[in-house]
Amino acid sequence: MHPAAAALVDDLQAYADPAAVPGRARFFKSGPGEYGEGDVFIGATVPQVRAVLKRHRELPLNALDDLLASEIHEHRLAAALGYARAYADAARSGEELAMHDVYEHYLAQSTRLNNWDLVDCSAEHVVGPHLDVVGTAILDELAASPLLWERRIAMLATFHRIKRGESADALHVAELLLRDPEPLIHKATGWMLREVGKRVDESHLTAFLDAHARGMPAVMLSYATERLTPEQRAHYRRLRTS
Repeated sequence: MHPAAAALVDDLQAYADPAAVPGRARFFKSGPGEYGEGDVFIGATVPQVRAVLKRHRELPLNALDDLLASEIHEHRLAAALGYARAYADAARSGEELAMHDVYEHYLAQSTRLNNWDLVDCSAEHVVGPHLDVVGTAILDELAASPLLWERRIAMLATFHRIKRGESADALHVAELLLRDPEPLIHKATGWMLREVGKRVDESHLTAFLDAHARGMPAVMLSYATERLTPEQRAHYRRLRTS
């Protein structure tokens, strides 16, 4: 392991809490046959992981790669947050090559971004802004992946542009994922649709629902319509099953 990664691991170990491990394992569905099967926890909290990462500013990408290769969930969380920080630092400095390096390292290790929190804390901050550089074809590629986590990266990456007031990419990826079999994709897609209605324009959301609510997974529709009126929610529930 890279010395900088090893130093962070040693620092993080001080926050290990064996009593918290069973609860973390249940929360992140790490049991047999569950989406996080085999994940290992030390019991550190997200604020603790963030605090440790803040104390370790000098983490080259190779060190982040080593952290992401760890079987320990909290090590991988530190890596995911570290990639997001590294991209933001490079963007602030206008270092285009460094930005692309972070993006390349991140996607090269995507099989290790293997739980929803790891994707959700990083995809919009690495893949999202880099769409301005590489274009949006990567979203189609990720959305077509057999890997659940890459499909979630595709959906969450659009949050960056949603926050800029742009809905087209989110609606495009949502349409690609309408028939996805995974509940975690239903939730992520419904969440991003809801954010389109909240942050961009409610009419963009309702137009999408008018076209696609019929047959939409129930959880996806529930998440997407959470901020609509009771009458609107009832209308789309009826439309879904019509």
